[in-house]
Amino acid sequence: MTETDDPARDDPLGEATRARQREAMAAHRRRPDRRNQGLVIVNTGAGKGKTTAALGLLLRASGQGLRVAMFQFVKAKSGNWGEQRAARTLGVEITPLGSGFTWTSDDLERDRALAHEGWDRCRAAIESGDYDLVVMDEMTYCFTFGWLDLAEVLAVLRARPEGQHVVITGRDAPQDLIEFADLVTEMREIKHPYAAGVKAQKGIEF
Repeated sequence: MTETDDPARDDPLGEATRARQREAMAAHRRRPDRRNQGLVIVNTGAGKGKTTAALGLLLRASGQGLRVAMFQFVKAKSGNWGEQRAARTLGVEITPLGSGFTWTSDDLERDRALAHEGWDRCRAAIESGDYDLVVMDEMTYCFTFGWLDLAEVLAVLRARPEGQHVVITGRDAPQDLIEFADLVTEMREIKHPYAAGVKAQKGIEF
């Protein structure tokens, strides 16, 4: 047998070794402590980046084959934001639920109704078990304005399907939500271009 005919030269580890490695990895993944543990994640604070971080997580989870959905409580249903365009290309579900920037709204009762309608959609998505990761973007404002009952939301989160992750974003997350969550990140503003007169820019803010 010549050197070029030697199977060990083209397959130095050997099929038996690779098979043992594959079985070891499979056994590792089957361990109880490696099973998916559903997390409640909160991105809050006055700094920029709460939604951006949630979008990054959404993209990562989708890339790992998780079933994902994002619901945006403030973004207008009629909008065509950058993340929505990208999501359509990637086959990721992002649904705007609101009517724009709520804190400048001239019809707060309509916004209240939209918040309840949006929560009904989120609750259905969570309880359906069809998703591994559900993002409720800008939801904290609904608690701030008293439009949604935090106790009801927490009850749904407690009863959600095993292993399901939920992400909630927005300023001024209520203390009960912070205590309930598994992971909380506070975005702190150090410097923002808006203070220097730079307005929102395509691809950065929308």
